[in-house]
Amino acid sequence: MDQTPLSTLRLELQRLELTGFIVPHADEYQNEYLPACAERLAWLTGFTGSGGTAVVLAKEAAIFIDGRYILQVEDQVDKQGFAFKHSGDHPPASWLEQHASASDRIGYDPWLLTPRDLERYQKACERTGAQLVACSPNPLDQVWHERPSPPVGLIKPHRLEFSGKSSQQKREDLAKSLRDDGIDAAIISAPDSIAWLLNIRGSDVSHTPLPLCQAIIYATGRVAVFVDPQKVNPDLASHLGSDVSLELPEVFEDALQQLGQQRQSVLCDPSKTNTWIFSTLTKNETQIIHGDDPCALPKACKNAVEIQGAYAAHERDGVAVCQFLAWLARKSSTGQVTELQATAYLDNCRKQQAMWEDASFPTISGAGSNGAIVHYHSTPETNRRLMPGTLYLVDSGGQYLDGTTDITRTLAIGQPSNEHQDRYTRVLQGHIALATAKFPEGTTGSQLDALARAPLWAIGLDYDHGTGHGVGSFLGVHEGPQRIAKSANSVGLKPGMIISNEPGYYKAGAFGIRLENLVLVKREEMYKDSNRPFLAFDTLTVVPFDRRLIVVAHLSEQERGWINTYHARVWQCLEAKVDAETRVWLEQATCPLN
Repeated sequence: MDQTPLSTLRLELQRLELTGFIVPHADEYQNEYLPACAERLAWLTGFTGSGGTAVVLAKEAAIFIDGRYILQVEDQVDKQGFAFKHSGDHPPASWLEQHASASDRIGYDPWLLTPRDLERYQKACERTGAQLVACSPNPLDQVWHERPSPPVGLIKPHRLEFSGKSSQQKREDLAKSLRDDGIDAAIISAPDSIAWLLNIRGSDVSHTPLPLCQAIIYATGRVAVFVDPQKVNPDLASHLGSDVSLELPEVFEDALQQLGQQRQSVLCDPSKTNTWIFSTLTKNETQIIHGDDPCALPKACKNAVEIQGAYAAHERDGVAVCQFLAWLARKSSTGQVTELQATAYLDNCRKQQAMWEDASFPTISGAGSNGAIVHYHSTPETNRRLMPGTLYLVDSGGQYLDGTTDITRTLAIGQPSNEHQDRYTRVLQGHIALATAKFPEGTTGSQLDALARAPLWAIGLDYDHGTGHGVGSFLGVHEGPQRIAKSANSVGLKPGMIISNEPGYYKAGAFGIRLENLVLVKREEMYKDSNRPFLAFDTLTVVPFDRRLIVVAHLSEQERGWINTYHARVWQCLEAKVDAETRVWLEQATCPLN
C-alpha cells in the first residue's frame, strides 16, 4: 500500500524519537495566505483553507478549523486519518491535553508558532506531563520531497501618488515613537507592515503584493531589511534611500544577537512574531518589550490620498462587477453558465480596468448548495451550473494600485423561493443596521457585531464567521488590527479605517447568502452637542443588491430609504462609465423600491 503523507510523517517522527507534531497553517511571517512552499497543512491533509491546524500523534490525529470551513474540510480531508474539530469548541491545545500522555514528545517548528500559540501548547503539555520539542529543520519538510522552492518575486516601489506619505516620514514618525517609549529597536516581521513602512510591494504570495522578508527598525530611524537578493531590482536601493540597508537573510540571526550584546530594548509583537525570533533574542539576554506591531495601527488608518484612491478603485471595480452582473442576467436563465465560467468572465471584466494588478483573493463562486460553503472554491470536480430556482453567491475582489476591493453579492437565478427572499432580506437588514450605525469614538467592532446579526437572531438563526475584517491599501484583503466579530477585540475603530460589512446566512446542502460592502470609518458631524466625538461608516462599494430577493414589506421606512439612496448613488457613480448594454441593466437594477 502506498504511504500517505500522514504515515510518511509518522515514520520521520519515529526516526527523530518524537511521538507527535503540530502543523499550523502558517509561515515564518505569520501570513494568512501562504506561498506554495509553506502549504504544509495542505500537503499533509489535503485541506486548502486559509486557516487551520493539524495535531499528529502516534495513533491519532485531528484537524482544527473554524466555522468557515466546516463543509470544506469534509470534502477535502480523509476522515480515516484525521478527526474533524471546530477550533472554537475544541481548540488544538485542549485536544492535545486530552489525548497526549506523559511519555509523549511533541514536536513543533519555532518559525511557525508565535509565543502566544506556543504558550497554549506548553500549558497543555505541562498538565499531561508531555514534552514539547522545538524542531529544526521541520520534520515535515524533510519528507515533503516535491516541496516548491521559496518565492523570489521582485520588489517594486509603491509610488507616493498612491501611498500618500513618504517612507522617510513614516520611518521618522515610528522612530520618534520608539524613542518616546524608551525603546531602541522594533522587529517588523509582518510583510504587509514592511511593505507599508518602506512603500514597497512584492509578488511572493498570490493575490497579495507581499515582499517576504524580515526587518528591524532602530530608534535612530535606520531600517535593516533581511531579504533574498534575487528579489531586489536595481531601482530599489535608490527608492529606499541611505537609511535603509538591504541585508542577506543569513545575517538576520547575527543582527538579533547584536541587539542582545548591546543591551538594547526591543519591541516585539507576540501575536505576529515567531517563537524563533523571541528565543534568539532571549538567549542573548535582550530586553524584550511585548507590544503591538508599531506599523499596524497607522497602516490601518488610511491617509487622504489612500482614501481618495479607495473611492476611485471601488468605482472602477463597480464598473467591472456590474458588467459581470449584466452579462449574468442575460445568460443565467439558460442554466448553461457554470461557476467556473462565471469566475472567468468576472476576472476578465476586472482585468480591463485601469490600475488593476490582480484578484485580491481567489473568487468564491458558489451555485446552489456550494454557496453554503463559506470559503468555497470551485474546481472542475465540484463545478456546478447556475440553475433556475437557486441562489448564486459570488465573493470577489481586485488589487488595484490605488486600493483593494472585496465584494459579495447573492443573486437569484430564475424565481427565488419565499425562504430565499426572507433570509436574504434579513441579511440585508443586518447589513443596513451596521452600515447606518453611529457610535462614539473608541467603540470596538465586537460591540457593533450584534447589529448585523439581530434580524437573524430574531428567528433563531446565525452565521459562523465574523461580520467584518480590515482591508489594506493595495495590500492584504484581510488586515488588522480592526475587525467586527463576536470575539473580543480591544482595538477601537478610528477614522480612516476600511472594514468589510458582510453578514450572511448558510443552509447546509441548500444555499448560502452573504452581502458584503467595504465601508470607511469617518467622523460623524451630525451630533453637534455631543460630549464626545462620534463615528459612522461611509460605504465604498458601488454595486446594486438583487431587488428580486428583497421583501419590501418587511423593511422599515428607514431601511427602504437607505437602499433607494444607495442605489441612486450607484447609478450616479456608474451610469456614465459602463457600456450601453450594462447601462440598461443598471438602470433597472437601481430603480427605487416601491
